[in-house]
Amino acid sequence: MMRACFATAPRDPAWPNEDFVAATSHAALVVDGAGTPVGADTGCVHDVAWYSQALGSALIPRLAHTGRSLTDSLAEAISDVAAQHGPDCDLGHPGSPSATVTTVRERDGWLEYLVLADSPLVLDLSTGIDVICDNRVDLFHQPEPAAMRDHPAGSAEHTAALREYVQAWRQHHNREGGFWSASTTPDAAAHALTGSFPLTDVRAAALLSDGASRLADRFGLLTWRQLLDVLDNDGPAALIQSTRAAEDSDPNGHRWPRGKSHDDATAIHCRIDPS
Repeated sequence: MMRACFATAPRDPAWPNEDFVAATSHAALVVDGAGTPVGADTGCVHDVAWYSQALGSALIPRLAHTGRSLTDSLAEAISDVAAQHGPDCDLGHPGSPSATVTTVRERDGWLEYLVLADSPLVLDLSTGIDVICDNRVDLFHQPEPAAMRDHPAGSAEHTAALREYVQAWRQHHNREGGFWSASTTPDAAAHALTGSFPLTDVRAAALLSDGASRLADRFGLLTWRQLLDVLDNDGPAALIQSTRAAEDSDPNGHRWPRGKSHDDATAIHCRIDPS
């Protein structure tokens, strides 16, 4: 049995949340839209929030079909959303809306997982903690432009430099030898990290957008064990509140350089009862 609780919050109350979160009796899903800098061309009339919602809504019912692999289910969902684009959307544009996908599913005594791009899955196993995250994007990060370091996040100078930064790594997105995320190409699903663990070995699972994993993997304020303890003892909303407090302590990104001072944050905590 899977018992899941989750929380999600936009980076700014005035902006739409670009994350999607859902859970059923046997599955959990986090979709984290890849934010687009203000003024960047995407070739699409839809925004990232639309894409995340459309993809998550297409994928979550497919997870109920346990005869289909997670990879095939994701590929079908990506195709479904691609078909929802209209003639004014250039599906071949490198800036088309895209998202990470992290999901788990109980099936026949196993916990299956799929992780596409860099939203981590943190597993509390009988043998210890296992963090599964697709960090291939890090191989293609360019040095941050000086303006990103010298100007506060959200300033015109920082935003212009961020557009330049994003344009550089777009050249490696969803192509062989590069990094992959869900966008307009169903083939991306085949590049996800997948696997399974016996349910008897799994105590809990945490699915996190990168806005909710910051305290551990970017800020270094928590270990993964401590992050799981926060989720277990206080819940996902408390983790997000702690993340916001850390972000507020460094609004200009001097201590922790980052593209956005705040990010959409989503966390699901799943307790696993193999009986």
